[in-house]
Amino acid sequence: MQFIDLSAPIAPSPEGTPPFLRIDIEYHDHAQGAAQAQAILKVPPSVFRNGEGWATETITRLGTHDSTHVDAPWHYNSVIQGQRAQTIDELPLEWFFADGVVFDFAHKADGDAITTEEIQAQLDAMGYQLKPLDIVLMRTGRDAFYNQPDYLFRGPGVTPEATRWLYEQGVRVMGIDAWGWDQPLNIQAQKAMEAGGKPGIFWAAHQVDLPYAQIERLVNLDKLPPHGFKVACFPLKIQGGSAGPARVVAILP
Repeated sequence: MQFIDLSAPIAPSPEGTPPFLRIDIEYHDHAQGAAQAQAILKVPPSVFRNGEGWATETITRLGTHDSTHVDAPWHYNSVIQGQRAQTIDELPLEWFFADGVVFDFAHKADGDAITTEEIQAQLDAMGYQLKPLDIVLMRTGRDAFYNQPDYLFRGPGVTPEATRWLYEQGVRVMGIDAWGWDQPLNIQAQKAMEAGGKPGIFWAAHQVDLPYAQIERLVNLDKLPPHGFKVACFPLKIQGGSAGPARVVAILP
């Protein structure tokens, strides 16, 4: 089998990252580990091989949405289809290991819509029929901008109609290699305000009233065939969480 990593690393954010998007990590080296052992257990560094104690890291800042992650329905709304929305720790594990299908929309401009008809056309071209629990991945090529300041303003967006159609085919996990599943926030905001601020335009695919999961901020989708592989995307089990960071991996024969 061949394994392809579809996750970006959890790494300290570059300078200039807005505070609400930052990741900060403190790295503690082997000398610090030896000193810690001496302080707690009263043993000298000589008890360790080469005098080196344990290396550790402390994540001092990491939002659940600040790396490659899986969104739970709770992220979209508190109530979905008349029921309390599920949090990330409540979703079925069966959702997160299944056959994968990649749709290629790298030709789309920022803000373009990804429609039901375009998804169906690619399915016809690849000779594939979606089945329940397939994991659908949208390739936009915006992972090339992952650490750039304007990353969150790049990418096309999946329409609520296309999201609903995928759900009706039995798809419960949908992913994208852009910052978000919808159009970039600035474009959505402008359209919503031009329409008088009414609901149903801003964050439309998120708030389509469906209990599904999104994977956002994927990478390396260009390394995958259209289908014929498995995806493992188990999110961290964060109690009551709206999302969980995930190590997303494609497994090819």
